[in-house]
Amino acid sequence: MSKQLKIYQKILQVMIVLCIGVMAVMGYLQIQSKLPNEIRIIGGKEQALRFGIPASGDVYEQTVEAGDFTKSNIPKNKLHLNFKDSITIKGDNTGEYEIQCKLFGIIPLKNVKLEVIEEKELIPAGLPIGIYVKTKGVLVIGTGTIRGMDGINYEPANNLLLSGDYIETLNGQEVKNKEDLIQKINQSNGKETVLGIRRGKESFGVKVMPIQTSPEEYKIGIWVRDNTQGIGTLTFLDEFNGFGALGHGINDVDTSKLMELEGGFLYHTEIVSVIKGESGNPGELTGVIDYAKGNVLGTILKNTNGGIFGSGNSLLIDKVGQEALPICLKQDIKLGPGKILCSVNGTPVYYDVEITKVDYSADSINKGIVFKVRDENLLALTGGIVQGMSGSPIIQDGKFVGAVTHVFVQDSTKGFGIFIENMLEANLE
Repeated sequence: MSKQLKIYQKILQVMIVLCIGVMAVMGYLQIQSKLPNEIRIIGGKEQALRFGIPASGDVYEQTVEAGDFTKSNIPKNKLHLNFKDSITIKGDNTGEYEIQCKLFGIIPLKNVKLEVIEEKELIPAGLPIGIYVKTKGVLVIGTGTIRGMDGINYEPANNLLLSGDYIETLNGQEVKNKEDLIQKINQSNGKETVLGIRRGKESFGVKVMPIQTSPEEYKIGIWVRDNTQGIGTLTFLDEFNGFGALGHGINDVDTSKLMELEGGFLYHTEIVSVIKGESGNPGELTGVIDYAKGNVLGTILKNTNGGIFGSGNSLLIDKVGQEALPICLKQDIKLGPGKILCSVNGTPVYYDVEITKVDYSADSINKGIVFKVRDENLLALTGGIVQGMSGSPIIQDGKFVGAVTHVFVQDSTKGFGIFIENMLEANLE
């Protein structure tokens, strides 16, 4: 055998080894992605976990209560689980555990959080709602250039204020809203002012020099917002008349940041028209919101990545006429037929959908469910999922699965949904 042929053989062997290595890594990552980061089970019920992968795991206690009131029936040291086909697990007491999963029982794969929770029932709503929220402080959208009376362009807030900052005070005085901010800046008469800023979890002062732009006007060159409003769908009421809606948070339209709220209200809304969705152009439900006091349906208390939450009043309770349904945990969701509950013509109606994918490890908590609209009536009315349907309950086999959150821009018949357990968890944060 020639020397050159031996070299070719060695190169081929190295390439084969590399290919096998790459395939092994890809296979490992694919199997890893099929395992959820966390699993919840209902206390007191036997539940089968099916993930279809050759993995096993050991369960360890992760947290315990600061008080010796209850004892878990899950072994304190470890419980061996086998995910090859399915395993049945039961936890009688609520608590948190950790599953240390291994591929083929040997190779470390992923640590999965296991939480035993109480059984929960929710009333699906599907009602259109008007939403008004006020920010906690005045939200800075961005900075801009202003022209002074001297004809020179200035940008006094550049590199001092950032998009997403909240202005809470000016020279130590509370800033109530953007009109109050404008008034206080004008009253500065061009003297250096100190803005009290909240940026994330930090609060600090920033010195800014207002610029005179007209005989009676001073500006600091910022764009601000102190409220927002829109239309969405109410997802559920719980046994305490608490509500959840949207399935995703209210983000500022310009900064895309989750808005920090001082509070807000739900209002009765009438849908007046439907703009059908089409490829590349999501449709929309348009409605009229009457902000009269008598049309208030509830108080908004939280804005989270998993939806908005608050307390409903008697008017809202009267409008939600559905019966309570048990929640369905993500591992129990099946590919196949389901329904969404939404109001297109003013009354909540169930429409047929097909759940096509359940993603346990979705990057976004709002996109764990993928579904396709199969109902001919809804397709004729809206073309599929349109803006304003966010929060519409997703139901399967008489259980509350989740809520609609997004529509595919290029295909309005397809949408994303959030697991109902993720929505409930967001309300606890």
